[in-house]
Amino acid sequence: MTSDNIPLGVHLRSSENAAAVSPSFYQEVGGRPFFEKLVAEFYRGVAGDPVLKPMYPEEDLGPAAERLTGFLEQYWGGPGTYSEQRGHPRLRQRHQPFKVNPDSRDRWLLHMRNAVDSCDLPPLQRATLWDYLERAAHAMVNTFDA
Repeated sequence: MTSDNIPLGVHLRSSENAAAVSPSFYQEVGGRPFFEKLVAEFYRGVAGDPVLKPMYPEEDLGPAAERLTGFLEQYWGGPGTYSEQRGHPRLRQRHQPFKVNPDSRDRWLLHMRNAVDSCDLPPLQRATLWDYLERAAHAMVNTFDA
Protein backbone atom coordinates (compact mmCIF):
# COMPACT_ATOMS: atom_id res chain seq x y z
CA MET A 1 0.00 0.00 0.00
CA THR A 2 1.11 3.55 -0.63
CA SER A 3 0.85 6.31 1.94
CA ASP A 4 -2.52 7.18 0.40
CA ASN A 5 -3.80 3.63 1.13
CA ILE A 6 -3.87 2.86 -2.59
CA PRO A 7 -2.29 -0.45 -3.60
CA LEU A 8 0.92 -0.11 -5.58
CA GLY A 9 0.34 -0.51 -9.29
CA VAL A 10 -3.20 0.88 -9.19
CA HIS A 11 -3.62 3.92 -11.37
CA LEU A 12 -6.38 6.34 -10.55
CA ARG A 13 -8.24 7.55 -13.62
CA SER A 14 -9.88 10.71 -12.34
CA SER A 15 -9.34 13.86 -14.33
CA GLU A 16 -7.76 15.46 -11.26
CA ASN A 17 -4.73 13.19 -11.23
CA ALA A 18 -4.62 11.78 -14.77
CA ALA A 19 -1.82 14.16 -15.74
CA ALA A 20 0.20 13.20 -12.68
CA VAL A 21 -0.13 9.48 -13.42
CA SER A 22 0.61 9.55 -17.11
CA PRO A 23 0.68 12.60 -19.35
CA SER A 24 -1.15 12.30 -22.63
CA PHE A 25 0.71 12.49 -25.91
CA TYR A 26 -0.97 15.89 -26.31
CA GLN A 27 0.70 17.08 -23.10
CA GLU A 28 4.04 15.44 -23.90
CA VAL A 29 4.43 17.29 -27.20
CA GLY A 30 3.40 20.69 -25.85
CA GLY A 31 -0.36 20.84 -26.38
CA ARG A 32 -2.15 23.04 -28.88
CA PRO A 33 0.91 25.12 -29.89
CA PHE A 34 2.61 21.95 -31.16
CA PHE A 35 -0.39 20.90 -33.24
CA GLU A 36 -0.88 24.42 -34.59
CA LYS A 37 2.74 24.46 -35.76
CA LEU A 38 2.49 20.98 -37.28
CA VAL A 39 -0.71 21.79 -39.16
CA ALA A 40 0.49 25.22 -40.34
CA GLU A 41 3.61 23.64 -41.81
CA PHE A 42 1.54 20.88 -43.42
CA TYR A 43 -0.79 23.37 -45.10
CA ARG A 44 2.14 25.40 -46.40
CA GLY A 45 2.94 22.35 -48.51
CA VAL A 46 -0.68 21.69 -49.46
CA ALA A 47 -1.15 25.30 -50.62
CA GLY A 48 1.31 24.76 -53.46
CA ASP A 49 0.33 21.20 -54.34
CA PRO A 50 -1.50 20.95 -57.69
CA VAL A 51 -3.25 17.71 -56.72
CA LEU A 52 -4.20 18.38 -53.10
CA LYS A 53 -5.07 22.08 -53.12
CA PRO A 54 -8.08 21.63 -55.46
CA MET A 55 -9.57 19.16 -52.97
CA TYR A 56 -10.17 21.96 -50.48
CA PRO A 57 -13.50 23.68 -51.10
CA GLU A 58 -12.42 26.94 -49.48
CA GLU A 59 -9.77 29.11 -51.09
CA ASP A 60 -8.54 29.99 -47.60
CA LEU A 61 -7.00 26.92 -45.97
CA GLY A 62 -7.47 28.45 -42.51
CA PRO A 63 -10.76 26.66 -41.76
CA ALA A 64 -9.28 23.33 -42.87
CA ALA A 65 -6.23 23.95 -40.70
CA GLU A 66 -8.44 24.68 -37.70
CA ARG A 67 -10.41 21.46 -38.26
CA LEU A 68 -7.25 19.35 -38.57
CA THR A 69 -5.70 20.98 -35.52
CA GLY A 70 -8.83 20.30 -33.49
CA PHE A 71 -9.05 16.72 -34.67
CA LEU A 72 -5.40 15.95 -33.93
CA GLU A 73 -5.39 17.56 -30.52
CA GLN A 74 -8.54 15.65 -29.54
CA TYR A 75 -7.20 12.36 -30.92
CA TRP A 76 -3.99 12.73 -28.93
CA GLY A 77 -5.65 13.51 -25.60
CA GLY A 78 -6.39 17.22 -25.75
CA PRO A 79 -9.73 19.00 -25.49
CA GLY A 80 -12.79 17.48 -27.15
CA THR A 81 -13.66 20.67 -29.01
CA TYR A 82 -13.58 18.97 -32.41
CA SER A 83 -16.38 16.53 -31.53
CA GLU A 84 -18.32 19.19 -29.66
CA GLN A 85 -18.36 21.36 -32.79
CA ARG A 86 -18.48 18.75 -35.57
CA GLY A 87 -19.67 15.49 -34.05
CA HIS A 88 -17.92 12.16 -34.45
CA PRO A 89 -14.83 12.47 -36.69
CA ARG A 90 -16.01 9.83 -39.24
CA LEU A 91 -12.80 10.34 -41.21
CA ARG A 92 -13.55 7.96 -44.09
CA GLN A 93 -17.05 9.36 -44.50
CA ARG A 94 -15.82 12.97 -44.42
CA HIS A 95 -13.21 12.18 -47.10
CA GLN A 96 -15.53 10.13 -49.32
CA PRO A 97 -16.53 13.06 -51.58
CA PHE A 98 -12.89 13.51 -52.57
CA LYS A 99 -10.87 11.28 -54.88
CA VAL A 100 -8.22 9.96 -52.52
CA ASN A 101 -5.99 7.74 -54.61
CA PRO A 102 -2.46 6.50 -53.91
CA ASP A 103 -0.97 9.62 -55.54
CA SER A 104 -2.95 12.04 -53.37
CA ARG A 105 -2.22 9.88 -50.30
CA ASP A 106 1.51 9.99 -51.05
CA ARG A 107 1.42 13.76 -51.57
CA TRP A 108 -0.45 14.16 -48.26
CA LEU A 109 2.19 12.01 -46.57
CA LEU A 110 5.02 14.01 -48.18
CA HIS A 111 3.67 17.30 -46.82
CA MET A 112 2.90 15.76 -43.45
CA ARG A 113 6.38 14.21 -43.25
CA ASN A 114 7.89 17.63 -43.94
CA ALA A 115 5.68 19.09 -41.20
CA VAL A 116 6.63 16.38 -38.69
CA ASP A 117 10.30 16.80 -39.55
CA SER A 118 10.03 20.55 -38.95
CA CYS A 119 8.94 19.93 -35.36
CA ASP A 120 11.42 19.23 -32.64
CA LEU A 121 10.11 15.89 -31.36
CA PRO A 122 11.97 13.22 -29.44
CA PRO A 123 12.32 9.97 -31.42
CA LEU A 124 9.57 8.06 -29.58
CA GLN A 125 6.97 10.80 -30.04
CA ARG A 126 8.04 11.28 -33.66
CA ALA A 127 7.65 7.56 -34.38
CA THR A 128 4.31 7.37 -32.56
CA LEU A 129 2.90 10.35 -34.43
CA TRP A 130 4.21 9.20 -37.80
CA ASP A 131 2.85 5.68 -37.33
CA TYR A 132 -0.64 7.07 -36.78
CA LEU A 133 -0.47 9.56 -39.66
CA GLU A 134 0.75 6.93 -42.07
CA ARG A 135 -1.97 4.46 -41.10
CA ALA A 136 -4.64 7.18 -41.32
CA ALA A 137 -3.47 8.25 -44.78
CA HIS A 138 -3.62 4.69 -46.08
CA ALA A 139 -7.10 4.24 -44.60
CA MET A 140 -8.41 7.28 -46.49
CA VAL A 141 -7.69 5.85 -49.96
CA ASN A 142 -11.07 5.38 -51.61
CA THR A 143 -10.13 4.85 -55.26
CA PHE A 144 -7.28 3.58 -57.38
CA ASP A 145 -8.33 5.67 -60.38
CA ALA A 146 -5.79 8.24 -61.50
